[in-house]
Amino acid sequence: MSGELAAEKKAPEAFRTISEVAAKLDVPQHVLRFWESKFHQIRPLKRGGGRRYYRSGDVKLLLNIKELLYTQGFTIKGVQKLLKETGRHGIVRPSQQKNAGNTSTAAEVALDATSALDAAPSIAPAIAVATLASPSMGLSLTARREVETLLGELKSLRDMLKEGGI
Repeated sequence: MSGELAAEKKAPEAFRTISEVAAKLDVPQHVLRFWESKFHQIRPLKRGGGRRYYRSGDVKLLLNIKELLYTQGFTIKGVQKLLKETGRHGIVRPSQQKNAGNTSTAAEVALDATSALDAAPSIAPAIAVATLASPSMGLSLTARREVETLLGELKSLRDMLKEGGI
């Protein structure tokens, strides 16, 4: 029986071997070992001979890290900072997040900010980083309105600078 088939028959809470996790994430095993050295929040149980056994929480964290690195374009240092600010359980993959009510994902807000501030590219990353540092990884309606107001003010300032020839 292959490792992937064995993993499918296990209970969701069961420990996973490094080969099962690597297959689930579609990354080589050495990448998991590397991430373990870069993100101290990844702590698989180690048994005799150095065999690693990952808890379901470790697997979820690894899925989140993979999406942030490979899909969202974060650097390792960026993910480390995010983990430091939000904690192990604070990061949520944007694809897992539900757009309930009037909240937006951090990626959506960052995209909005980037497109609105194309004439001032040094400001957009700061807004995106501030948004991504939010523990909930999204904005409440009130916070979104504040960001939209700020963006409106920045656009007005940009227009005034353009009119003044600056």
